[in-house]
Formats: sequence, C-alpha cells, structure tokens
Amino acid sequence: MTGDQNDPWLLTPGPLTTARETREAMLRDRGSRDEAFLEINNRVCQRLVALVGGEGGYACVPVQGSGTFAVEAAIGTLVPAKGKVLVLVNGAYGARMARICAVLGRSHEVLENAEDEPTDVKALEAKLKSDSAITHVAAVHCETTSGILNPLEDIARAVAKGGRRLLIDAMSSFGALPLDVKAMPCEAVIASSSKCLEGVPGLGFVITSKQALRESAGNAHSLCLDLEDQWRAMTETGQWRFTPPVHVIAALDAAIAQHAEEGGVAGRGARYAENHRILVEGMRELGFETLLPDTMQAPIIVTFHTPQDSNFQFTPFYDRLRDRGYVIYPGKLTKVDSFRIGCIGQVGSEEIHGLIGAVGASLKEMGISH
Repeated sequence: MTGDQNDPWLLTPGPLTTARETREAMLRDRGSRDEAFLEINNRVCQRLVALVGGEGGYACVPVQGSGTFAVEAAIGTLVPAKGKVLVLVNGAYGARMARICAVLGRSHEVLENAEDEPTDVKALEAKLKSDSAITHVAAVHCETTSGILNPLEDIARAVAKGGRRLLIDAMSSFGALPLDVKAMPCEAVIASSSKCLEGVPGLGFVITSKQALRESAGNAHSLCLDLEDQWRAMTETGQWRFTPPVHVIAALDAAIAQHAEEGGVAGRGARYAENHRILVEGMRELGFETLLPDTMQAPIIVTFHTPQDSNFQFTPFYDRLRDRGYVIYPGKLTKVDSFRIGCIGQVGSEEIHGLIGAVGASLKEMGISH
C-alpha cells in the first residue's frame, strides 16, 4: 500500500487512507470551465454510471459536499411534495434519512429493525400492501453504524413488486460490492467520492434514471441541491452551475483509474474481504467478540464489543493504537458499548496484520490479559 510513513493508517468508515497518486492529482490547479477539467468531470460521471451498469438510461449528478448532501438532494428532488417515503432503519444512517424527510417536510414513515438485525423484508412487503400512500422506499445497503449488510436484492424485489420506487444509500458499498441498476430495479443509487472508491471527501453523487430526473422538475426544496437543475445545466453546457470541488474531482478521476487497475468492483471487494478475514480472525484470537455473526457482516467495517475488563477504556486504547500508527473509530451503537475498525481504504493484509500486533501490544500495556 502507498500511505506516507508519517501518517497513520485510517481504519475508519472515512475519511480513509488514500494512494499517493490520488493525493498528487490535487497538486495542479485547474479552471472550473477549462476544457481539461470538463473532460475530467465528464469522464468521472460516465465511469461512475458504468460501475452500476447504468449506461444509456441513467445519469450521474454530482453534488458539492459529503455523502449526506447527496442523500438530501436525492430525497428533495426525486420525492414530490405529495409523495411519501418509507425509510428502512437499522442504524444511524437510516435514521438520518428519516430526519432529512422530516426537515424537508416530506411525508414519511419508519420501518425499524434493531441495529444488529437486517431489514425485515416480509414486514416491508406487508407495509407496502397496507399503505398505498407510500411512493418511495429509502434503504441503506451497508449500515456502518454496525457494519451490517442489508438484503438489498430482496428489498429491491419487494419494492418493485409493490410498484414503488427505491432510493439506495450505497455510501459504504459503492465500488466494492456488486450493484446493477438494470438487474436490481431502483430509482437512485447515492454515494460519495471517498469510502470504497478511495478518493478524498468533498463530493457526493446520485446515479438516477434520466426519466426520473425529467419527472422531478420543480420538486426540489433547494436551489443548490436540485438534481434536476444540476443535470439539465450539465447536459446543456457541460459545466457545473456553481463552483465545483475541482481538486476533489481530479483526485476521484485518479482513484477510479486505480480502481479499474485493481480489477474494478470484484478486485476492490476481494481485497476488502481479505482485510476483513484477517481482522476478524486476529481480533477473535485476542479475545474480542464481533457484534454481528459472519453471515450478516459486510467486509467494510466491523463492530467489536468493548471488553468487560476494568482496565479497558477506549480512549487510552485508541491513543496507544494511534501512537503505533493506526486510527480506529468509536462505536455508534445506541445500546451496546463498542468500537469499530474499518477494512477499507488504501490498506492491505500487511497493514491489518500490523494492526493486530498493535492491538495485542496495547492490551499488554493496559494490563489486559487474553
């Protein structure tokens, strides 16, 4: 892997450790209306659409900001004022979509499962049958609150069978786990420049059908987050309406090229799966317990129970790992004391083995036995 020696390895849900080539792509200043930048921007959008098999009928609409900006843009643009969203919640990011609906004044309802349980598809089917007002379903593919992988294909089939439209938050899966908008009907896939694409933060994007964009004219609650207006302007002029994050887009262009060189979604996913295997096996050998069974776990980020040892405190544990060159993440669960370790970013088996050694040494310093 290609991290700088003085920087820690970021084993988090993001920002992530990036390749030197990705960072170096940001060293050049480009005008936002120059042909060279417009070519980069167009190439990035086309490649993102291709990653989910959306060539022809789908468009990529980029948005300045984090992934949440893109989620809000998708809900605000694609859901009409009289629509209703059924939000599938089993973690913080599903809950955030429900909050976005509330702030935007979009009618919505929550179908909730526990943080360590996947979405109940039968309950989803029943809800769609009982409530004809629901027009859209919003789902998180990989909920990084816990690391759980929701049954997206089953969700998509249920939504399509019920004649509704599916919005997918694929923030933590896009680029590493298979997604095909033609094989798995959905109205939109939402992701960002960082996470599994291994770009830098600062760009969200929505891949959605061109027909849905045409139908959404006038829906948006916001000028800046109006996907239809952004798409129309880019289609007509090739340019962003407002100043784009030029350096972030250049970095993403470089990151997508590296993604292709690694073997695309399959290759990137295989490296993350191997990182996950080494991480889980190593941590279990040290006595840690995972929150989720292996059958529910995505190879993206893993939640571990905090040890029931009076000598263990997360902050000193974190600090010791940081001093050894590894940054992990605190837990985000509401009912379980935990912490999280990511498997994504420009890291491989060598770095994960190094982390396991650092964890063992840190526990020894804290007076915690196996």
